[in-house]
Amino acid sequence: MAASLPVSIEFLLPTGWRPARPESGYASAVAFAAVHPQPDAGFTANITVDGEYRPDAATLAKLADESVERLREVAKSVVATHRREVDSPEIPALTQRVNFSAVVGDTRRDLVQSQVYLSMPDVEEPHKRAIVRLALTATATQHDTVLGDFQDFVRTVRPQAVAGS
Repeated sequence: MAASLPVSIEFLLPTGWRPARPESGYASAVAFAAVHPQPDAGFTANITVDGEYRPDAATLAKLADESVERLREVAKSVVATHRREVDSPEIPALTQRVNFSAVVGDTRRDLVQSQVYLSMPDVEEPHKRAIVRLALTATATQHDTVLGDFQDFVRTVRPQAVAGS
């Protein structure tokens, strides 16, 4: 079952990417998933979007650490290889790259996940803070090829305008 986001956002998919069918498995437990048109050695690169309200004062770095720990529960050799915070007064963000090995189908694969964490105020209740996580998962060999598409996607993500505003 697909999850919902705590805030409404809008975005544009990169050319060629298409929304994942709910039965594909990519769309379960996330609010949105898209897949790349060309699989690499049987693995399809994907972009996922999920999020939650965070009533605590956890930093984006703490949330990124939690994500790495959750990944360690299902994957091997999990290593965060890059992290950068973007201090923006409107929407603070953190980017992180994680390398890991996981069994997909019956095959162990070396995968890379680029994650972006956005701290967004709720449009209707600005005192509430929502965290939106955008992630690109691809094989280690295909990751750099599709990273530009993911970066283009991230640049289009914004809070959805409120009707009548």
